[in-house]
Amino acid sequence: GSGKTTVLHTLEDLGFYCVDNLPVALLPSFLHLPRGFSRDVFRCALVMDSRQKGFVEQYPGVFQRLTRDGYHLEILFLDASDGALVRRFSETRRQHPMAQGQSVTAGIERERIMLAPLRKAARWVVDTSPLTVHQLRDHIVELMAGRSESWDMTLTLTSFGYKHGLPLEADVVIDVRFLPNPYFVDELRPLDGRDRRVTDFVLGQPETRAFLERFTDFLDFLLPLYRQEGKSYLTIAVGCTGGRHRSVVLVEELARRLRDRPYRLTVKHREADPV
Repeated sequence: GSGKTTVLHTLEDLGFYCVDNLPVALLPSFLHLPRGFSRDVFRCALVMDSRQKGFVEQYPGVFQRLTRDGYHLEILFLDASDGALVRRFSETRRQHPMAQGQSVTAGIERERIMLAPLRKAARWVVDTSPLTVHQLRDHIVELMAGRSESWDMTLTLTSFGYKHGLPLEADVVIDVRFLPNPYFVDELRPLDGRDRRVTDFVLGQPETRAFLERFTDFLDFLLPLYRQEGKSYLTIAVGCTGGRHRSVVLVEELARRLRDRPYRLTVKHREADPV
């Protein structure tokens, strides 16, 4: 109830390889795995808690042995007040794993006693009681500054054709069928929006230029808010009738305008580049 799932998802988004509820006895075997397939620094985050049978008895010996073997272990201990934990267990309607048929409060007290030495050994102790999910996420990002591979949001721009259906993965959908259609120009019909002649036709329309200016301003307002709320992946889908002309031009132009923003940018053309 202290926020382990939120922290694990945050660390995963930061580039850590994450495992939930790995038995502590298997930790040495798990840490030896990267030697066989990668020479890169292997950053992993593992959730371990009192749910594991034998965890309290086994972890001191396992941690000491790994430290002697040269592994760098850092403990992040999540804590919360009794009141916050009781409220969270009540909201989720789950029984505390240490309750053993007694009250949630009794289970919390038993767990505090069991984990007191681990709390004392932790590098970081985070009291999640006053934090919202988003505040906890931001706090973990701040703690892990310099340890992550990247914290930039992944932004995907995809073109599509309405006659083939909406992209299921889209978070934001923009309809550009109001723009003049190159399909009705005989020499442009067989081309797609990456051809310079189609690009010049679409971008040469005054309504296209006006739309791009306003929509780019809108994205500059919108994207930081998504990122602030902890959105790791965002897909913006731009659609025209067939998905080969106007939407392709618009996606390519938006990508050009957004390349200097702090996002990992991916461009896809569903109809122009079918799998």
